[in-house]
Amino acid sequence: MRLRYALTVGSALSAMVTATIATPALAQDGEPVPADAAASSSNDDSLGFDEIIVTASARPANKLQTSISVSALDSEAVADAAPRTTAEIFRQIPGIRSESTGGDGNANIAVRGLPVASGGAKFLQLQEDGMPVLQFGDIAFGNADIFLRADQTVASIQAVRGGSASTLASNSPGGVINFISKDGSQDGGTVMATVGLDYEEYRLDFNYGASLGENTRFNVGGFWREGEGPRDAGYNGNSGYQIKANLTQEFDGGYVKLYAKHLNDHAIGYLPMPMLVTGSNSDPKYRSFTNFDILSDTPHSANFTSASGLDGNNRYRTTDIKDGMHPNVTSLGLEAQFEVADGLTIEERFRWSDVKGRFVSPFPSEIGGAAAIGNSVGELLTGVAGNYNLVYANGDNAGQPFNNANGLLMRTHLFNTEINDFGNYTNDIKVSKDLGSATFTAGFYKARQKIDMDWTWDSFLLEVDGHNAALVDVVDPVTGAVLTNDGLYAYGVPFWGNCCQRSYDVTYDIDAPYAAVNAELDALTLDASIRYDNVSAKGTYAGTLQAANFDVNGDGTISPVERSVSLIDNANTSPVDYDVSYWSWSAGANYQFNPDAAVFARVSRGGRANADRLLFGVVQPDGSVRKQDAIDFVDQYELGVKYRAGGFGLFVTGFYAKTQEQNFEATSQRFFDRTYKAKGIELEAAYRSGIFDLRAGATWTDAEIAKDNITPANEGNTPRRQAEFVYQVTPALEFDIVRTGLNIVGTTKAYAQDSNELVFPAYTQVNAFVNVRPMEGLELSVNANNLFNTVGITESEEGSIVAGVDNYVRARSINGRTISASVRFDF
Repeated sequence: MRLRYALTVGSALSAMVTATIATPALAQDGEPVPADAAASSSNDDSLGFDEIIVTASARPANKLQTSISVSALDSEAVADAAPRTTAEIFRQIPGIRSESTGGDGNANIAVRGLPVASGGAKFLQLQEDGMPVLQFGDIAFGNADIFLRADQTVASIQAVRGGSASTLASNSPGGVINFISKDGSQDGGTVMATVGLDYEEYRLDFNYGASLGENTRFNVGGFWREGEGPRDAGYNGNSGYQIKANLTQEFDGGYVKLYAKHLNDHAIGYLPMPMLVTGSNSDPKYRSFTNFDILSDTPHSANFTSASGLDGNNRYRTTDIKDGMHPNVTSLGLEAQFEVADGLTIEERFRWSDVKGRFVSPFPSEIGGAAAIGNSVGELLTGVAGNYNLVYANGDNAGQPFNNANGLLMRTHLFNTEINDFGNYTNDIKVSKDLGSATFTAGFYKARQKIDMDWTWDSFLLEVDGHNAALVDVVDPVTGAVLTNDGLYAYGVPFWGNCCQRSYDVTYDIDAPYAAVNAELDALTLDASIRYDNVSAKGTYAGTLQAANFDVNGDGTISPVERSVSLIDNANTSPVDYDVSYWSWSAGANYQFNPDAAVFARVSRGGRANADRLLFGVVQPDGSVRKQDAIDFVDQYELGVKYRAGGFGLFVTGFYAKTQEQNFEATSQRFFDRTYKAKGIELEAAYRSGIFDLRAGATWTDAEIAKDNITPANEGNTPRRQAEFVYQVTPALEFDIVRTGLNIVGTTKAYAQDSNELVFPAYTQVNAFVNVRPMEGLELSVNANNLFNTVGITESEEGSIVAGVDNYVRARSINGRTISASVRFDF
């Protein structure tokens, strides 16, 4: 069936080639022009087909010569998108579905219909300069994008979907997105200051690169920022900086590059928020509450910036909620390449990273009428059902009876996780031999990833208000005693069965030899690669221990909230001790008709090792894990067309993918054990003529849950949040001193959950930009993100609603309109 589908797509794309590509240019012997004669016949390569692709590629080549589906974004394409976060940049890449509503990190990133069952980027690897940011892209509360920032040091972003990503990187069968840094090849620098015009954000970017001699160059740059962020948090939620530097020394036949990075940033983490939904599952209306705007507000509050509780060692501590997503990263690396003999090249890449930080943010576990939630908390703390009173614990009305205009409370779980150590190192060494028309490459990849984290979650009552919401206390109506502690009603999360106090310290070692061969046979290029990954996991983990009458704050008395306290059971840890191995392979062919047209085909099978999400419920008592749980495989078939003429460029790829997934979702406490299938078409196009240029991308995806071992009723349904059609279009006009345009991002409808009941309506987000260059080296810019204040729902905890009544759900929308202005000086 899969082969039949690939042939069907192939027939369609072949017909497209016949219809759109002129007769190939012929050499004197009547054969097609060889692939190495690939210089563009056009002076206007609008889609960047001549850019050399180094990401997930054994042999650097341009887009027309490769048998992979790849996109590249330059700095102008990134700026035109008016992104507020790194994840918003990914929306410009065909085949990528980036749910960028979580702030500057914690995005759900999917590729080609492969699932995002529990968050992060499970089948996609994020890289900087060809090395992974983290070895696993979906670590719970440690997604890779939390530790990655785009700034003026980035020269380009290359994205490979499927194909050789299966074999030329570990844990990335869906693809690789690689941030490539400037290296001083072009002398000069940039200083750019940005300010939010209708929101509080101040940012300064800089970059400078130059030669230090005939064969030596350097680059240094980074950013500093401070501000509240795009939503009304009541405090500065985005605060931090990054600095990157590299030094390159060239030699005869090679080079050595040293680089360093330090990132210390605080980014507010937006989790699902309260929303009012009316209508029906098939035709819902998502609306704001009184006092809470779903486009501009957040449960974060100046009245809820600290929380006292226990740490991972069950010791009393105070948490600064303003930490948000706090990556603290120091990386050192080396890249070297030498031709040690005629046609024999050795390449070495190494990176060491010290990674730690925090993830802390309020999560609404329930939204409801204040009286009902207050009474349930009163009964929990006293064991007696009744009508309990509510008073404000802090804020302007502290001590007064609760009287919110919408009458609603949020039972709030504070997701409070300490990233003790996510340190990692990666070493990739390979040898390539030029054998005339063929190149053989062999390499060895060695990596280690620490995942050492504590979860210490507590429960609070918070009013539903988007403007510095106050915490709420529960009062005994008979005695007048305040039962809660400044809004805190439990050390732990009893509403979820006290599930989530946990600690784990596990080290994952990856050893992966690999080999690849490329052959150029006139216009035909063939390549094949294979990889053998061995993953070894060693460590321990501990779950929840419920303790009675535990004096958390050490004051000598037991308050109502201390009568039952969730601890981490550090005295009874469980082992993690297993090794798994698996093969990945990929083979492709590219045929170049002429310097402006080519077709390619590829088949791949790649594996992805699961990590921390297996620890609670899948690891056996002796520390072992079944191979079918430890590894998820992705099978893919691809067929593509590449074409350019004058100022027009077109890249179309048909794909079919199948994968299994085992996973665990913290917010719903659900396990997944499924098989998914997806087929579709990616389209990327560009056009440039005179003052007008256009970039566009679209992905049509038909995805389904083919098998569900836990919930068979989901079989045949569309995976949650997977739209059939997503697109992005960027038209622009370029005058002598002005560049202006729009960036349009859209999606058709999707389902909130795998049950395929509640719908997320289709939406189109319009961004806009105007850049003015009044003099050489100076640029003034204004851009608007979500110009028309569109509501776009990307995530919901609830999968259905009741028709004809007001439904309270927990969901996320894209941010409302934000406008910023920048001054940029190039020198």
